[in-house]
Amino acid sequence: MKDIVAVFARAPRLGAVKRRLARGIGARAALRFHTQTLARLLRGLRKDRRFRTLLAVTPDRARVRWPMRVPVIRQGPGDLGARMQRAFRRFPKRLVALVGSDIPGLGASDVAVALRLLGRAHAVFGPAEDGGYWLVAMAPRRPARPFAGVRWSSPHALADTLVNFQGRRVALLRRLRDVDTEPDFRATARGEAPLQDGAPAV
Repeated sequence: MKDIVAVFARAPRLGAVKRRLARGIGARAALRFHTQTLARLLRGLRKDRRFRTLLAVTPDRARVRWPMRVPVIRQGPGDLGARMQRAFRRFPKRLVALVGSDIPGLGASDVAVALRLLGRAHAVFGPAEDGGYWLVAMAPRRPARPFAGVRWSSPHALADTLVNFQGRRVALLRRLRDVDTEPDFRATARGEAPLQDGAPAV
């Protein structure tokens, strides 16, 4: 059975995606960024035959045209932690990686490294510059509540999550920038290199 990679994405609707970014660059430009970044990511992941790529969508009943033909699963209700835990529970015996859809520097090679590191780690995280994370991957032996008590959309998201993994081996990938605000967008448009902390560490 192939490892699973699920891309978490919101339905591409005008005014419903990247709202903080839209306040700076406008709703249409934010929607265009969302759609183009998602399409590029899915295109790269789908080409990699080492894992199976899925699109985890919200809202569940959204009727939209997605940028690529990829199997779709629903995120379901609840906060981000509840929705991510639900995705992991769908595949209890697989290596599973969840990734965001707003990280221009993310590619299939990053996901492949994360899945390979699960050979010696229980979990892998891709840290984001803002204190969150752009990837979380876990082997079948997982904490009962891996995302309990996490302050989402805050500088503490990764640190809060790691508390739930105390006593387990955790690997960290390179640090990347997700695009949530106009300054993030401008930095990406200028072609600034992704932020890196060096080689993955366990």
